[in-house]
Amino acid sequence: MLDKSFGLMFFLKTTKNSKKSEKYIYARVTVDGDSREISTKRVCEAHKWNQGQGRAMGNKEDVRQLNAFLDSFQMKILQAKIVLMENNKDVTAENIKNVLLGKTEDRKQILEVFQAHNEQLEALVGKGFAAGTLQRYRTSLDHTRSFIQWKFQKDDIEIHQLNYEFISDYEFWLKTVRNCSHNTTVKYLSNFKKIVLSCVKKGWLIRDPFLGYKMVKKEVVREVLSNEELNSIRKKEFSIERLSQVRDIFLFCCYTGLAYIDVKNLKKEQIKLGIDGEQWIFTQRQKTETPTRLPLLPQAMSIIQKYKNHPYCENKGYLLPVLSNQKMNSYLKEIADVCGINKPLTFHIARHTFATTVTLGNGVPIETVSKMLGHKSLKQTQHYAKILDIKISKDMEKLRIVLKG
Repeated sequence: MLDKSFGLMFFLKTTKNSKKSEKYIYARVTVDGDSREISTKRVCEAHKWNQGQGRAMGNKEDVRQLNAFLDSFQMKILQAKIVLMENNKDVTAENIKNVLLGKTEDRKQILEVFQAHNEQLEALVGKGFAAGTLQRYRTSLDHTRSFIQWKFQKDDIEIHQLNYEFISDYEFWLKTVRNCSHNTTVKYLSNFKKIVLSCVKKGWLIRDPFLGYKMVKKEVVREVLSNEELNSIRKKEFSIERLSQVRDIFLFCCYTGLAYIDVKNLKKEQIKLGIDGEQWIFTQRQKTETPTRLPLLPQAMSIIQKYKNHPYCENKGYLLPVLSNQKMNSYLKEIADVCGINKPLTFHIARHTFATTVTLGNGVPIETVSKMLGHKSLKQTQHYAKILDIKISKDMEKLRIVLKG
């Protein structure tokens, strides 16, 4: 297969649809003397064509664009040849043409491949992947299915129809029809990109349609609670038991930095003596499966003591009686109203408050905070430090004293 002769050239061809002054540009692929012609669907005036070079002549912008397109088309043909070789298929002019036109033996469809990916992912939940990851890809599949029905009025389309326009229109659909924010749109496109890249690697798709497509998330400034707001919630007396309970668990997260799902799954046996002889939490983040070792502050310890005999905790073995995330966030809105806090209070704000107000704002090094949050890299933690005006104020006050001295 590697010894076969191979030739490729571009030439002009008169067709019924071409004008007198213009001719269509064709590519002729020859393997071992057997040739096939492939239309590029581009035209060129005969007097501007250099047959020896197989390119248009001149320095004008339209000529440069045409020649750049032909360079790209030539690369696609060579990639089609490589796809055949890597998949142990016979390299013939006909097969190269079929790969280029998407006429392969196994004409895979987008949603079919996406569904197969999700089924494999489902089997790996708990074995390197979290249930939340599976749900995210299921939602992405649903969105992709709805988009294809919206754009093509079909239940599915073949992989070879994926191109830059498909991705661009998908982004437009997510932002307009689905009303997704920019960052949410990028997340869904990133999930879809994983499916597309697997098709490229398996030789089902010649060119990555995401090539040159920019998917950059916009930086979001997260809401956090100030010391005053944190103390307002902590000192507030609630006559309604459910509000008091939700407040306590929210505060526990403010003083530990644990995410909702990690607090919900926290067992009593995960509280152990640390290296300093104090009580620590030894757990693993469900989202990233990163081990987390966390010294318990007095505020967090007092909440553990308060609920150690709670019926739910005694029966189930959990550390705290955590409600569903939906209920917790619903009750947090009531707590915010009662405490006069004009911020969209959600459970995740607790994690951000721990990172900023409780730790970084009190001089804990960012490397230590990153470890306690269970981040895999310092870069994940750095955006917390950007919103700490109080930290900037304290650092500048120290500088003022030094300069005065």
